[in-house]
Amino acid sequence: MRIIAGYLGGRTFNSPNSNRTHPMSDKARGGLFNALGDISGLTMLDAFAGSGALSFEAISRDAESVVAIDIDKKAQTAIQESIKSLGLGDKIKAIRANASGWSDNNPDQQFDIVIAAPPYDDLQLFIVTKMINHVKPGGLFILDWPAKTPVPVFAGLKVVAEHNYGDAQLIFFRG
Repeated sequence: MRIIAGYLGGRTFNSPNSNRTHPMSDKARGGLFNALGDISGLTMLDAFAGSGALSFEAISRDAESVVAIDIDKKAQTAIQESIKSLGLGDKIKAIRANASGWSDNNPDQQFDIVIAAPPYDDLQLFIVTKMINHVKPGGLFILDWPAKTPVPVFAGLKVVAEHNYGDAQLIFFRG
């Protein structure tokens, strides 16, 4: 896989050899970051990080820091190897954990951007909902959701944008 744009644009990174992750297409990932615009200096939580593609793209586009969480051992190994090869140890903190457990143990951690991209075969709405607690006031919550699945409604959040990319839809929420 490769980073699309920013100062690391064109660099490649590892992808886990696992059926537990669903990589976001380059088109959707590019659309996501184009919609976000300038993210310089912002912090991000990449829940259900998978390959870490969103984390690497965010740092390449000048995000200040990213916390990347994934429970899958192969995914975390791939992310750690990529962090090392890309020299991003001071920018990305990779955590092997269940996002729900991490949330319970870090209730006060908040971020400018929280992205939830759960596995499409196990959407885990309960865990996705917990991730909303980690959005700073005025921040963005972005949900990567299967295109033909109804978008959940979250109390206190308003949909500010929706983008469709074939089998995926990205929904942007703001509190």
